Amino acid sequence: MPPTFRNYNPHPLFGEDYVALRNFLIKLNSHNYHFGRWDWMITHGYLDKSGLPHIGLWEENGEIVAAATYDCGLGKAFLLMADGYRHLGEELFLYAKDALAKDGKCKALILDGDMELQGIAARNGFYPTQDKECDAVYPIDIDSIHYTLPEGFAITSMAETYDLYQYGQVLWKGFDHEANGEGPFVLKPEELPEWEIGFKRPNVNLDLKIAVVAPNGDFVSYCGMWQDDASQSVLVEPVATDPAYRKMGLGRAAVLEAVRRCGLLGAKRAFVGSSQQFYYSIGFCPYATSTWWAQK
Repeated sequence: MPPTFRNYNPHPLFGEDYVALRNFLIKLNSHNYHFGRWDWMITHGYLDKSGLPHIGLWEENGEIVAAATYDCGLGKAFLLMADGYRHLGEELFLYAKDALAKDGKCKALILDGDMELQGIAARNGFYPTQDKECDAVYPIDIDSIHYTLPEGFAITSMAETYDLYQYGQVLWKGFDHEANGEGPFVLKPEELPEWEIGFKRPNVNLDLKIAVVAPNGDFVSYCGMWQDDASQSVLVEPVATDPAYRKMGLGRAAVLEAVRRCGLLGAKRAFVGSSQQFYYSIGFCPYATSTWWAQK
């Protein structure tokens, strides 16, 4: 009997389908749609929740074997198939090009070198663009992880220092919102429930949400890590350093401390969706590239 199709049920937010899709992603162990990407997306402030029911699921014997999903916003599709189910590729493409489209258009991410899926894309009116995603990997060896901090700076975690304002501020500054003229970070009381959910969701480990604290008590660098005991791979996301504190080794310290803690929990590899020199300089290596294919 062939796999059966159904749409994702987003109610409740952390309900059975959230768990089932997450378990599928852990088992799939895809570097460009890591289970951490799913966890990061599901509580992201920019998530277009109206798209969640458009996620397509293919099941066999009650387990997900393929999925067509997106990341925060519709218009870009990820086509995910377990081993032995790649024959569903065309079906996933035909579904995603309409159901996950935005303004009538959809792009699909395809691993470079995946000739089979590239052929399916071409047959269905897609073409490769210059838009790519890059993934890098850090093979975790706890004994080889070393970093230093300037005098007066310290490592903390959201488990030790749960401060949503400091968390929000370091990301705001670190992603250059303030430098770009958007003003200082403001955390409104009515926004607190949305901010809280990301740290109170299932499967979160606040010990892996690492910050570097300056002598004045501010978080000035941050690294989030997405880990699960069922997987030997973890995902780095997000990483940010206050512009006033860059070039001091603080981002390096935050990332390596987060990776080290994951290693202590049994992780063997850390992935990051980036080709920035910063990651290569601290020990990450290029792992894979994928190309966005667009509709003609």
